[in-house]
Amino acid sequence: MEGQLIFLGTGTSMGVPSLGCACTVCTSADPHDKRLRPSVLVRWSDPASGAERNVVRNVVIDTGPDFRAQALRIGLKRVDAVFYTHGHADHILGMDDLRPLSFTAAREGGPIPLHASPDTIAILEKVFDYTFSADATYINRARVRIKPLAAHEIIHGVDFLRIPVRHGQQEIDGFRFGNAAYLTDVSMIPDSSFALLEGLDVLVLSALRHTPHPSHATVEQALGWAQRIGARQTWFTHIAHDLGHEETNCMLPANVKLAYDGLSVPIAL
Repeated sequence: MEGQLIFLGTGTSMGVPSLGCACTVCTSADPHDKRLRPSVLVRWSDPASGAERNVVRNVVIDTGPDFRAQALRIGLKRVDAVFYTHGHADHILGMDDLRPLSFTAAREGGPIPLHASPDTIAILEKVFDYTFSADATYINRARVRIKPLAAHEIIHGVDFLRIPVRHGQQEIDGFRFGNAAYLTDVSMIPDSSFALLEGLDVLVLSALRHTPHPSHATVEQALGWAQRIGARQTWFTHIAHDLGHEETNCMLPANVKLAYDGLSVPIAL
């Protein structure tokens, strides 16, 4: 089954341009250097049975604080599920922007499922207490339901496989779906997870900058992982304002490039 991997945002937790910064990248006129907080959309046409046919399915990975703007930019009209990599602000704070889409989803088939690890669930429930509390009285709260993340989740025929990775001292989650995988905020990939990434055509890896960071990969680290995994093409995301789009791409191998907001990559699911 054919699908698309759409980059909703490719920036860091502060986004690019970063507030108060006048560096070359933050002041660049190149639209590829404008990076919202990190998120992707997995989209495919589902040959559903019954009256509906070829329904377009949309699965979002992370709803950061820019999610509303990202959804408007691509004309997103429905979300079938959300997967969360971890509970940091740049990955969860747009959850409430699911509300208008969740009202439609609830009428058609039920609340939007949010797949998350126990640590991330605890953060979601705390930050969005007015949505998840048993005593919540907010009438217009999002129609969503939290589901503990499993090793495999089947969403309308597509298998989403959890890929454990490290983000500094924290274990977080990447995901494989068909011939593609998405790993953001990574500082280390366990050997057991490399085994889950064999045979990829499309790999997405975070690559923050060239200088070391305690909880994020450098470009050089990400290049080493990309070579080991051996995907046909690799896209870097979670990019800081240290990396200009064109300048950096000129230094990368032909099958490795910086992603950019709005990029759509064909994938097989």
